[in-house]
Amino acid sequence: MSSPLSDDALKAHAWPFEEARKLLARATKGEEVIFETGYGPSGLPHIGTFGEVARTTWVRRAFQLMSDKPTKLVAFSDDMDGLRKVPDNVPNQEMLKEHLGKSLTAIPDPFGTHSSFGAHNNARLQAFLDRFGFEYEFLSATDCYKSGRFDEALLTVLKNYEKVRDIVLPTLGAERKATYSPFLPVSPKTGVVLQVPILEWNVEKGTIVYVDDEGDRFETPVTGGHVKLQWKADWAMRWLALGVDYEMAGKDLISSVELSSKIVRALGGKPPEGFNYELFLDDSGQKISKSKGNGLSVEDWLTYGTEESLALFMFQKPRVAKKLYFDVIPRCVDDYVTFLENYRTKETEAAQHLENPVFHIHGGNPPAESYPVSFALLLNLVSASNAHNREVLWGFIRAYAKDASPEKNPGLDKLVGYAVRYYEDFVKPTKKYRAPTDMERAALSELATTLKAFGGENDAEKVQFEIFEIGKRHKFEPLRDWFKAIYEVCLGQSQGPRFGSFAALYGCEETAKLIEKALAGEFVS
Repeated sequence: MSSPLSDDALKAHAWPFEEARKLLARATKGEEVIFETGYGPSGLPHIGTFGEVARTTWVRRAFQLMSDKPTKLVAFSDDMDGLRKVPDNVPNQEMLKEHLGKSLTAIPDPFGTHSSFGAHNNARLQAFLDRFGFEYEFLSATDCYKSGRFDEALLTVLKNYEKVRDIVLPTLGAERKATYSPFLPVSPKTGVVLQVPILEWNVEKGTIVYVDDEGDRFETPVTGGHVKLQWKADWAMRWLALGVDYEMAGKDLISSVELSSKIVRALGGKPPEGFNYELFLDDSGQKISKSKGNGLSVEDWLTYGTEESLALFMFQKPRVAKKLYFDVIPRCVDDYVTFLENYRTKETEAAQHLENPVFHIHGGNPPAESYPVSFALLLNLVSASNAHNREVLWGFIRAYAKDASPEKNPGLDKLVGYAVRYYEDFVKPTKKYRAPTDMERAALSELATTLKAFGGENDAEKVQFEIFEIGKRHKFEPLRDWFKAIYEVCLGQSQGPRFGSFAALYGCEETAKLIEKALAGEFVS
């Protein structure tokens, strides 16, 4: 029997629910629904890894609200892949060069902490996922190949060798067409994953025959970890072997998804549901590249913003290319605070909650926490007050919001620390004050007088109203030029949060003194 929540979930429009509805007809009653995310462990986990696992988790949770079928998220590491080049960000690079071509789990760990390079990176991946509280089952390609878990699926590929080959060949250039085989034998002499032509394949014996680079002929079983499939065939085989029902991928892999889907159908399986998310762009609009390092890492983001703000960035518009750079962090922090406030105070129906990103980010249980001050206001408070420690900033906050404290508002206390760091590294270096025009000087002088008269007023709306009225009296057209002038002259930036809110937080009298200093030319070098 369905619950009101499950009924609402079936009608919800948030994208995780739209994705989850694709899965309702796939599995028979009681059959486990498998979600998968894949990871190539030749490098360390990165922000894209977080995004893919988070997004898949949100679809899984949405599905769980719609159906009582059991589910599982598999985090799969393709650690049997051969190492093609040495990453730039690891030690002992000369040692690694000696092992190029070998499976990652057959290469010594350059960090010296694990049994292999693959094992080291797998441990990093699991620690990374555990840090964010993801629920998953970790699977290693090496373990699956060598334990026999993939044996049946590998024999199915062998049985359909020509079908698989003929699906892939039209997508290859002439040189690769001449040697392509879905099977890559692992050399018994060197451990290198070989890209060599297959001379024979024997379905009855379950073997392939090949000649290695030194001219030696081998017949080897396709089971038990003696071969590795080329990756598009490998992806399809994995879907078949694990019964994967849902897997998303980046837009750059659309053609690979289509090809692997054809292969799994040829093997008698069914491709998983899923969608292709857009890629991230750097501050100049170029595609983010791990090798270029032209984007943010998870550590970069969490130096200046919360985990929740990062999750919100990943949640919103996954099919739209988005700039992933430092200047998006403050907006995401404040957008999260707005969504949380709406969830707690403005949205009263369960159906409304299902559409709110914080419902998904917190697994249906957002925290009961308030943020009386926005991140943007905190940045301006740091700028105006030159206060670079929590206690001084909290003095302003308490004067503005009497009941606020680090103990009652731990989330806000975190934002105070983030604001100091973000201001020092990104706002302060770019500040550029200017002198006011005659028109602006007259308006700012009136504003300073008005703020002095307000004294200890902390009603932001009342202050904002008077600021508007001053702008109108001095005939600013459009009125936003008045607020732009306030920020450029007094704070050295072209925009900011509502100035009435800032004045109420910083203090009307203190803000008046700030304006007077600006009018006296103290900020213009």
